[in-house]
Amino acid sequence: MTAIAAVVAAIAARVIAVSPAPGPADDLAVAVLVVAAVLWHPVWRRLRHGITIVHEAGHGFAATVTRRRLAGIRLHSDTSGLTVSVGRPRGPGMVLTLAAGYPAPCAAGVLAAEAVGAGHAALALWAALLLLVLVLVQIRNWFGLWTVLVSGALVAAATWWLDPVWRMRIALAVTALLLLGGLRAAIELVGARRRDRRGTSDADQLARITVLPAGIWTALFVAAALAALAAGVILLAPPGLLPVAA
Repeated sequence: MTAIAAVVAAIAARVIAVSPAPGPADDLAVAVLVVAAVLWHPVWRRLRHGITIVHEAGHGFAATVTRRRLAGIRLHSDTSGLTVSVGRPRGPGMVLTLAAGYPAPCAAGVLAAEAVGAGHAALALWAALLLLVLVLVQIRNWFGLWTVLVSGALVAAATWWLDPVWRMRIALAVTALLLLGGLRAAIELVGARRRDRRGTSDADQLARITVLPAGIWTALFVAAALAALAAGVILLAPPGLLPVAA
């Protein structure tokens, strides 16, 4: 029991460990790197798997809190994903479940930005690791299993072996990826709907069970991503950098 308590205490100490808040140089360097990665298609194709994981986690979380039965998550090599839940095909629960996917990376990015900006980069990384573990138990295909395991290994390595400064920089990069990648994914939905006339996107499915057309849902996803990005910038800006209204 003493050994278990020691392990728990060691993990707790790492979770609540304090890291330096990012300075202007950190913010600028990470922003440039992540913007370049998100805009460069070969790199984005790989990074988008991480956005898809959080997207599907959003569907799964919404399904759980609305008391739908979560039947599993699949992640595919083309960066798409599928979360299956069982329950009423219409109604608030289904609407919330469908609507939660695209805002999920952006919401996670805002929460991470608040933690990193307050000097709790370790907490942000451990929260990411917990999310990956929760997704892992719902994965129902081999590619999804591999993707989540690799992502989890990278995050775990950052939480356990990096010093506080580099832990902050990695957490900052993850935050930027969630905010910028979430925005790009929402924007990509516009083109995806034009190419795919089957009406399988989240926006099209929402249009079939609500009074709002798919175009409005798509616009709402993009607006939510832009709002989250603005909130993230404010939370991560060094004190005194942003003007304060008198």
